[in-house]
Amino acid sequence: MDIPATDDQWRARLTPEQYQVLRKHGTERAGSSPLNKEHRDGVFRCAGCGQELFTSETKFDSGTGWPSFWAPLENAVDTTTDHAYGMVRTEVHCARCKGHLGHVFEDGPRPTGLRYCMNGISLEFDPK
Repeated sequence: MDIPATDDQWRARLTPEQYQVLRKHGTERAGSSPLNKEHRDGVFRCAGCGQELFTSETKFDSGTGWPSFWAPLENAVDTTTDHAYGMVRTEVHCARCKGHLGHVFEDGPRPTGLRYCMNGISLEFDPK
């Protein structure tokens, strides 16, 4: 999948809600994603560029209202420090298109102890 080069191209490719999250670092409302209830085997991809990000094997119910994973696929995501809203968090981006996916926290399950708390609207699910 080609990665758009301009803001107008991103707007044409994404829904307004996807654009707000992936390109403007927005957050969807907790509990609003149908992916919260997705329990089939498969792969979660970036809704912006199709990059494979997470497998269903690493998905868990965090009780937060957002799809959560304890590990991404190798080289699938990048992180940056987010200082918004008066707190310091680690923001997670697609390594390919740099779209905003969510944040990672150090309160997840074993084996990593991490919780990749993702906006479902920034993901697409491909069942096996």
